[in-house]
Amino acid sequence: MGKASNPEDQDHKARSAALRLLARREHSRLELALKLKQRKIESDVIEQVLDDYEAEGWLCDERFAEVYARQRMDLGYGPLRIQAELQQRGIQETPLCVRAMNDTDWSDRATSLREKRFGLCDIRDDWDEKARQARFLARRGFSSEHVENALDQRL
Repeated sequence: MGKASNPEDQDHKARSAALRLLARREHSRLELALKLKQRKIESDVIEQVLDDYEAEGWLCDERFAEVYARQRMDLGYGPLRIQAELQQRGIQETPLCVRAMNDTDWSDRATSLREKRFGLCDIRDDWDEKARQARFLARRGFSSEHVENALDQRL
């Protein structure tokens, strides 16, 4: 026969696992809940632990979103990809660092990324190369306007 599940053991297991995960990096509430569910912890225990950690300030979706968005921006990702990745992690609100950027800033970032990856040679007449670079920038999460602006730049 299996051992009966002790609620105190579940609570301790949830708290220690959540604390270890948060010590490594910021997590969104959804990410942390999913990781605790993988450890076979009951949903009501998970919710209580996450509520307590939010009240303590150890778990904060806004802080997670800000840190995550800045990291992705530094890696050369655009606003569409950053927002989509945040939504997958349970964050619906756009972080301040993303909202603070205007279209010109994003176009400049796309241009810098293009220059670093491909150089800024003239590709007006090379449709295959233009399409290849446009696909790369679009996969990185830049809008069609940002991509067009970046492709128009040349030395």
